Parts: sequence; structure tokens; C-alpha cells
Amino acid sequence: MKPVKHYLQFKDFTREEYEYLFERTRWIKDKFKRYEPYWPLQDRTLAMIFEKQSTRTRLSFEAGMHQLGGAAIYLNTRDTQLGRGEPVEDAAQVISRMVDLVMIRTFEQEIIERFAKHSRVPVINGLTNEYHPCQVLADIYTYIEHRGSIQGKTVAWIGDSNNVCNTWLQAAEVLDFNVHVSTPPGYEVEPERAGLYGTDHFESFADPMEAARGADLVTTDVWTSMGFEDEDEQRRRAFADWQVDAEMMRQAKPDALFMHCLPAHRGEEVAADVIDGPQSVVWDEAENRLHVQKALMEYLLLGRIAPA
Repeated sequence: MKPVKHYLQFKDFTREEYEYLFERTRWIKDKFKRYEPYWPLQDRTLAMIFEKQSTRTRLSFEAGMHQLGGAAIYLNTRDTQLGRGEPVEDAAQVISRMVDLVMIRTFEQEIIERFAKHSRVPVINGLTNEYHPCQVLADIYTYIEHRGSIQGKTVAWIGDSNNVCNTWLQAAEVLDFNVHVSTPPGYEVEPERAGLYGTDHFESFADPMEAARGADLVTTDVWTSMGFEDEDEQRRRAFADWQVDAEMMRQAKPDALFMHCLPAHRGEEVAADVIDGPQSVVWDEAENRLHVQKALMEYLLLGRIAPA
């Protein structure tokens, strides 16, 4: 029996697989924009398991599954036996016998790894404390839409070395581009936690202005991620010099893009005139979660599809 393919972190796929996914995304999005129905996942069901709150993840997966002809079921752990202590392994065995695909948004990566190990169907990481592969999948596709191949380009990550940062570092290894990271002292990248298997594509900068210098893309995230709310005041003080503002964007290339995975706090991690300015592609980035995830679900369930 062929092993089940999961998508738990960015390095689970090869560069060739990503090239295929980006091409499928372009085709699927184009069809969507022309209002042409495309229902390859008719009679397929996606279970969406949420332990962390979400807007974009739930909406993009649920709408995407419907647009592909399938159905999506929302499960919050508070409302299921998982919230009453049912072992993850048992839940995986039961849920995967009733649906065709599972997306999980949870805390520790270990939870989703344990679930996938006991699942009969593909499992997708909708977000964990360590990684957010679907977000960076959408971000890179958005860059490709606007500027072409990301290979050899430089991405500046400004702020917290969180799950999105970790995923950018993995993506740089797989797709051969460079990431400049600048974090306040005490919030540096932890290579082991990031799942890095090399450092050739990663450089750390104490000065965020230096990290942004010559970048093709500048990106950031909130200073206080979910689960770290108790540190909010401490983080505001530590990150005060790490706001992406117009001066920082001027350090990047003149045609550099700005991205943010949202929700954003204007006046904190990003200035309003940057996120709402001409270099910002955050709304395209948000929409592209829908399209890349449709291509991802199609690939995990149906494999490669020959061009029409």
C-alpha cells in the first residue's frame, strides 16, 4: 500500500513539487476568476480541526473545498472528545475513516505529527507553534505572480522568529533564495526549532535596516503571536525598533514588495503607510491562501494532473 502523503512542514515537498503546485495554482485561480466551475473533489470531505482561532485559515480551506466540489466540516477541539482528553492517536484513527482529508490548526507540532502517524488520509498543517507552511506557500506564489521566480532573491524578515519565520527559512533551502532575519536580542532564530538542515540561505542581522538593505521582499508579523499574550507589554518594548516603516522600505530595492500574513497592528510591527501603500501586496497574499490550498488539496488527493 502506497504511504499517505502529508503536508506538515514546508520541507515535506521538493522544489519540483512546488513548481507543479504553483502552476496548478495559476490554472485553478484563472478558472476561478473566469467563473468556470471546477469540481475535481466532488464527494470528498475535508475535516478542519481547530484548537487555535482563525479567520483566513478556516475561510480559505472551507471555501476552497466547496469550490472544488467537496464538503468541509468544522471541528473545534472544545466541542469534541479531543477537548475531553481523547488521545490524539485514537481521534486520528476514527476521523480518518470518515473523511478524505484533514487540516489541523493547533499548538505543538508534535500534536499534528502524532495525528498524521495514525491517519489513513492526508493531513495538512493549518498552523502550529513551529510552522505555518500554507501561509508561506501563498506568500511565495504571490511573489511569483508579481515578480516572477523567487530563486536567488532576498527576503527580509523583520521581527519575531516565529512559525512563519521558521517556514520562510525552510522555504529558502528548498527553493534556493536567501532570507535576512533581524530580531531583537532574545528572540533570535533557533535553527533546531526552525527545522533547518543548512545555513547557506540564511543570514542574521542585529540591525533591521541592514537586514532590509537590497531586499526584494520585506515581510513581518505581529510582535505577539497566539499563545504569548502574557508577554505583550514586554514584547512591545523589545520590538519598538523593529517596525517596518517607510524608512526601512527605502533600504530595500525600489520595486520591493511588502507582505504580512495578517491580522496586522498598524503602528506596531508595520506603519500604516507601508501596509496600505503601493508596495504592499497583503490583500493578494491573503486571497492566494484560497488558491494555493486548493492546488494543495487537489495534489494530496488526486496526485499530479496533466495540463488541460
